[in-house]
Amino acid sequence: MKHLLASAGLALGLTMGIQTASAQVAWDLANEYPPHSVHAQSADTFIKALDEATNGEIKITAHHGAALGYKSVDQFDAVGDGAIQLASSFIGPWSGINPIFLLSSLPFIAPTVEDNRALYEASRPYYEKVLEEANQVFLFATPWPPSGLWGNKPLDSLEALKGVRIRTYDASGTTTMREAGAAPIQLSWADTVPQLTTGGIDAVLTSADGGAAAQLWEHQSHFTEVNYAMPLQFVHMNRDVYEELTDEQKAAVAKAAKEAEDFGWNLLTNRVQENYAQMKEHGMTIIEDVPADYLEALQKAGVPALEDWKSKFGTEEADKLLEAYEATRSQ
Repeated sequence: MKHLLASAGLALGLTMGIQTASAQVAWDLANEYPPHSVHAQSADTFIKALDEATNGEIKITAHHGAALGYKSVDQFDAVGDGAIQLASSFIGPWSGINPIFLLSSLPFIAPTVEDNRALYEASRPYYEKVLEEANQVFLFATPWPPSGLWGNKPLDSLEALKGVRIRTYDASGTTTMREAGAAPIQLSWADTVPQLTTGGIDAVLTSADGGAAAQLWEHQSHFTEVNYAMPLQFVHMNRDVYEELTDEQKAAVAKAAKEAEDFGWNLLTNRVQENYAQMKEHGMTIIEDVPADYLEALQKAGVPALEDWKSKFGTEEADKLLEAYEATRSQ
């Protein structure tokens, strides 16, 4: 009997050992944007890279298109509180949490991909600190392609923009569009298409990529290229969940995050022209030759947004950050 019990105990112990060794960590990742958007693809790259780096120990299920019911503005608290383990979030709506989250979408301060990368490198320590204080871990950031103006006519002059009910994605965009004479309405992405469908808005400030992923050509006929900003999207995770990982798993998370970040930034190289080709196939008119005086007027309209941001962030600290950006930019 003793031998039987010992054998049974050994078998149970082996079974439990096998279960422990093969146990998987299962996480959910929330994302407000459609599966074909650049940020969904970057998140999917992270998920695949982490699965491979951990030999399947960490499995992440992506929920794109706000499938879990979360908008980007909700995901800061949802991740910090542990309601979800990870999220891919557009950070503009987080400006009420900390003004630093408006930096990447300030109008016209980083006109090229290289400039935007320099701005990100200068500001990353600030992002990491704010997330750390909110029980979160910053994993990586990728930019949206340049924001332009979707509408049912060319929005290539102040006269054309006057009174247009245009969706904006953060406070800076709202200020800038109002200064330019439009009638801006700040909306989350999940609320944008319903407002277009019901006639609540006339136009949308967003990238060609975001609009193409949501098939905005079903509601809009024109896209005016103004290269307004290339705002960032973060992938961030709950710190308590992160701290449960082994050192090897944490290293795998960092490696996968770096791979996904590089993928997202490199994706921009040809993305805009690919978007334009797709939009034209669906009958859209792309206005790329925009009058210089109009662009100058939009830049002037964006100055109050920059000054307001500096005031809220702290003028001295803002100047210090922007100086670091200029130094990185010139290297």
